[in-house]
Amino acid sequence: MKRKLNDEEVIRQYLTTSPNDCFETLYNRYVKKVYSRCLSLTKDSEKAQDFTHDIFIRMFSRLDRFEERSSFSTWLYSISYNYCVDQMRLGGRLQTTALVEHDEPADDRYAIPNDTEELDEASQRLSWAMKRISQDEAMILRLKYQEGLDIQQIATRLHLNDSAVKMRLKRSRDKVKQLCGQAAYAI
Repeated sequence: MKRKLNDEEVIRQYLTTSPNDCFETLYNRYVKKVYSRCLSLTKDSEKAQDFTHDIFIRMFSRLDRFEERSSFSTWLYSISYNYCVDQMRLGGRLQTTALVEHDEPADDRYAIPNDTEELDEASQRLSWAMKRISQDEAMILRLKYQEGLDIQQIATRLHLNDSAVKMRLKRSRDKVKQLCGQAAYAI
C-alpha cells in the first residue's frame, strides 16, 4: 500500500523533479480552504476566486523559500491572509474587525507582523500554543478564524447557543494569547 505523502514530503520529493505534480497536489489539497479564507475576508465570490488563483501562483513561485519552520498549511495560510489584506488595502476597501471584544483594549503584541521573519516567528508561536490547548478549544478557534464561520454557524455546528460560543471563543483566544507570550521562552 502506497503511503500518502505529507505536504513537506511532497515539496521535498517533487519540487525539483516534477514541479507540476507538486503544484497540482498542493493545489488540490488546499484550494477550497484558501478560497474559503479569501471569501471570508472579501465577502465577494468573484474576488475570492481571483485572489485564490493569485495566491497559488505566488505560493508556487516562492515554494523554494519554504523553510519548514512552520507547517506548509500555516505558511500558505499566512500568504493567503496577507495577500487578501494587501489587495483590500490597495483597493481602499479594508474593513477591519477586532479580534478582541469591543470593551477590551487593543494589544499591539498580537498584531499581524509585516516582515517574513516576524511572520514565521509569530506562526511558530501560534503553532506551539495551538498544540497546548485542548482539541475543543483549538477546534472552535479554527472554525472561527480558518474556516471563517460566524458565531451562529459555529453554534449550529457544535449544538451550542450563541453566548456559549462567544464565551468559549474568548476563553480560547485568551489562553492562546497567554501561551504565545510564553512561547518566546519555550521555542
